[in-house]
Amino acid sequence: MAEAVMEQVQAMGAVVLESGVSFRVWAPNAQFVSVVGTFNNWDELANPLEQSDDGKWSLIVPEARIGDEYRYLIRNADKKISRIDPYTRQVTNSVGNGVIANLTFDWSQDTFQLPPINELVIYEMHIGTFGKSEDDGMPSTFQSAIADLDYLQKLGINCIEIMPIAEFAGDYSWGYNPAHLFAVETAYGGPQAFQDFIIEAHRRGIGVILDVVYNHFGPSDIDLWQFDGWSENGMGGIYFYNDWRAETPWGQTRPDYGRHEVRQMIYENARMWLEEYHVDGLRMDMTLFIRHVSGSGDPGQELPDGWSLIQWINKDLHEMFPGKITIAEDLQNNDFLTKPVNQGGAGYSAQWDARFVHPIREVAIIPEDDDRNMDAIKNALLANYNLNPFQRVIYTESHDEVANGKARVTSEVMVDDPQNYFALKRSTLAAGLVFTAPGIPMIFQGQEFLEDEWFRDNIPLDWDKAENYPGIIQMYRDLISLRLNHQGQSKGLIGSGIEILHQDNDQKTMAFHRWYEHGQGDDVVVVLNFKNKVAEVPLRMPTHGHWKCLFNSDAKVYSKKFPGTHVEDVLLDSQQTAEPQTTLSIGPYTMLVFGWHLDQ
Repeated sequence: MAEAVMEQVQAMGAVVLESGVSFRVWAPNAQFVSVVGTFNNWDELANPLEQSDDGKWSLIVPEARIGDEYRYLIRNADKKISRIDPYTRQVTNSVGNGVIANLTFDWSQDTFQLPPINELVIYEMHIGTFGKSEDDGMPSTFQSAIADLDYLQKLGINCIEIMPIAEFAGDYSWGYNPAHLFAVETAYGGPQAFQDFIIEAHRRGIGVILDVVYNHFGPSDIDLWQFDGWSENGMGGIYFYNDWRAETPWGQTRPDYGRHEVRQMIYENARMWLEEYHVDGLRMDMTLFIRHVSGSGDPGQELPDGWSLIQWINKDLHEMFPGKITIAEDLQNNDFLTKPVNQGGAGYSAQWDARFVHPIREVAIIPEDDDRNMDAIKNALLANYNLNPFQRVIYTESHDEVANGKARVTSEVMVDDPQNYFALKRSTLAAGLVFTAPGIPMIFQGQEFLEDEWFRDNIPLDWDKAENYPGIIQMYRDLISLRLNHQGQSKGLIGSGIEILHQDNDQKTMAFHRWYEHGQGDDVVVVLNFKNKVAEVPLRMPTHGHWKCLFNSDAKVYSKKFPGTHVEDVLLDSQQTAEPQTTLSIGPYTMLVFGWHLDQ
């Protein structure tokens, strides 16, 4: 018991004990530190902290209670500074006060386990725009997002990736401007609401991956800036680099990955989300700028301390939380991001794959059929990291791909009429590749009901489109069901096997074979037509037998605008044909999926 209490006292931030609340803060250049709050009427002399040799200050305050607001007052020479606790788990707002929080939660009924990585289907979500806001003029919350979890469960996805929820400046944000790493965004409902959200997602069989930002802090509303009054070159002080290494695309706010205390804070933050909130994984934002200053590739700008920090985090998280995953957004096609730490890699489970999203979007968006690059599709299909296609996350829409000068695929296809025939056809054809290619498929909120324009953090999803396009939602459900082999007919789609069976650069047709172990209910053939006309595709199937048409994206059940080109099953009798040859008719801008059966 004494050891447990000692561990709590040594922990950073405000830790609730039986004897009161332990406060501990790192301020190595301070001459005086006190904690002020509602428990001492904000009296700066009531509770001075004691300094230790390592630059940390600490004190147990018996009068402090859960729910009390607090701050640190720091004196450095003639400077008198008021700061929010860097480790606070809750704030009144990004420029308000820290709140003594009790994050104890009954997880005894939470037995959720994330599916194997080759069976994940991810839905990227922004809490502030996903749900229906209970308060006009405010973002949606965890509570409103919970109301739509049944919809996601019916859609068939089994994992949500949430854009960052660490407290940020203001009420509206993408979340990539963290002001307080350990506090959950107040406008979304705070820490208790996030824990409730996790529980409700897990009850529906949905895992939760959280986006975290460690490549920069802020750049606004960050009390970490010149935290204890010290800085060099007018820069950020003890939590930041104070030289050229501070420069990022988001300001001079890169954390100092070489300082033990900064490394420890980021490490503990990553661990907190898995340990205290039971999230099922982390997606780290733009890791390129953790391991490199400018991202230019100049070896002189590499950050070895950043690389070793993410190695430390990944190694320990995988050991402490088996079955949970970490994902890098690096976009440099670097195998070492997903190579194990003991082989010199960064140790991520997977990484977002630029080699898929960019060529597939381009092929879908380009106006003229004759300009579509079938080699680009082939290369996107065959790409992998370390010979493992499930080390990559594949998608056509993400928060980055539908903003910053870019829009939803439907709007890129036809900006003035994003729900017309061409937009529907080509956006769903591209999405079909996401679900049939080897890799971890991901879609962005609203993609499944043709949300258009571009992503903004103050414009909620147009849920009316979900009612207007039920057929498109059904197509996504069918694709997800195929991907996860719910009917026992398409196991090959969760396998690594892929072979290009056909490619016609003039007719813009392609076919590929997918398999897990081979056999009935396993082998799958996918056929594509990237032209706006019916095509006849000569094809050598992988084997004789009954090739059942499992999916036809041209079917009128998905949209009355579609031609509904009829497709027959393929019956290849080995007694009648020496080679399993056939010719398939495929509708315009269409994907067909066939599964192999023994029966004739």
